[in-house]
Amino acid sequence: MDDSVKVFENAPEAPLGLIVLKGCEKIGDEIDGYLVKWRHENAEDIHRDLHGYVRESYKIDASVPRFGSGEAKGQLNVSIRGLDLYILVDVTNYSVTYKMGGSTNHMSPDDHYSDLKRIIAAACGKAKRVTVIMPFLYEGRQHRRSARESLDCAVMLQELIAMGVDNILTFDAHDPRVQNAIPCSGFESFRPTYQFVKGILGSCDDLKLDADHTMIISPDEGATDRAVFLATVLGVNMGMFYKRRDYTKIVDGRNPIVAHEFLGDSVEGKDVWIIDDMISSGESMIDVARQLKKRKARRVFMIATFGLFTSGLEKFDEAYKEGLLYRLVSTNLTYQSPELLKREYFINCDISKFISLIIDTLNHNESISELLDPFAKIHAALQEYNEAHNN
Repeated sequence: MDDSVKVFENAPEAPLGLIVLKGCEKIGDEIDGYLVKWRHENAEDIHRDLHGYVRESYKIDASVPRFGSGEAKGQLNVSIRGLDLYILVDVTNYSVTYKMGGSTNHMSPDDHYSDLKRIIAAACGKAKRVTVIMPFLYEGRQHRRSARESLDCAVMLQELIAMGVDNILTFDAHDPRVQNAIPCSGFESFRPTYQFVKGILGSCDDLKLDADHTMIISPDEGATDRAVFLATVLGVNMGMFYKRRDYTKIVDGRNPIVAHEFLGDSVEGKDVWIIDDMISSGESMIDVARQLKKRKARRVFMIATFGLFTSGLEKFDEAYKEGLLYRLVSTNLTYQSPELLKREYFINCDISKFISLIIDTLNHNESISELLDPFAKIHAALQEYNEAHNN
């Protein structure tokens, strides 16, 4: 079923409000556009009589002005009393800057998270329900304690709940078990698996998605669940690498990786899809691709929900020229530089429609179970692709 023609049985929980923080303006406008379109064209007539149901925009005028010292305050310029409020934040958007002491500073994840708390504090409990949409979970990689160290992600979740947030929505959490920090509160982690499959199918017309021609690869033990799910849906085999580390050394707070060891069937002559939650510097992903090419893999697709590219794109450019990389697949859930969008090997998966559907469904107090499990939609896309290309 097309998302845009979804009909809801329940009336909305409350009038809808969307606050888009700095760095999310582009995807925020797209989300707002879908909501406006759907509610004008496809809403049931009974809902049209509800106050504020059909509007020209659901965005709330909010800002976080800063003082010359770098301090800031959250400010709401319109009333949010009684709204079902959704706050969208991208904590990884380093392109947002502010002035401090005459110098230009790029906003860090800490800055974005502080701005989120300022806006929540400005709401002062006046909204009927507050949902935070944080695609990249702040401090999600610091989800467990292995020494005397902070548990930042758990602290963050507890802080937001203590401030009055009802639900926290994220995508592809590094370890979704971190929700155990708030066991009695709403927490959902969505995976854009369908969008990945749809993006690849739309960009390649010669794929053979069977066990003889395609294989899913987990680059480490932490990504195994993602790879197992995708391999199961596609009906292909999977393999995995595990990282052999040097535990006698610590570099940048971690034990350096000595080698990637492979477990799985032969990849010779097969297209391989490496899937993970994020690409940071990219060194690990490229090393895995190199190992797969040595094992005579045909084409390598690198797939990650969050493309951070903390060390730039040069390594990926070199990998593409070298033949290690065929396509790089990621989403617009985090900031994407103009340079990335120009790369011929990059496939951009737009998640704005999916987020809009999540918001619309929750606002109507309906189940999101179908959105958490894209199995049926992926199978429909595969069937359509096979009928069009493999006859």
